[in-house]
Amino acid sequence: MLPSLENALSISLTPDEAVVLFEFVRRFSDTDTLSIEDQAEERALWNLCCVFEKHLNLPMEGSYADILKMARERLRDE
Repeated sequence: MLPSLENALSISLTPDEAVVLFEFVRRFSDTDTLSIEDQAEERALWNLCCVFEKHLNLPMEGSYADILKMARERLRDE
């Protein structure tokens, strides 16, 4: 079950994961290009995916497509 819209989801990252992910996102922000420049970025993204899977408890079939569609709609700029 997804957390309600009123609640925030807190996740934990190691300091190394945070630095590597920050650089990955900063580079994307500067270039509009997603690319892995170091295997550590790949590892940090895999670790982040595992954290999301653990905390979100999303169904991977059935209503998942609807959940993703609604989440994208809420996050888009108006």
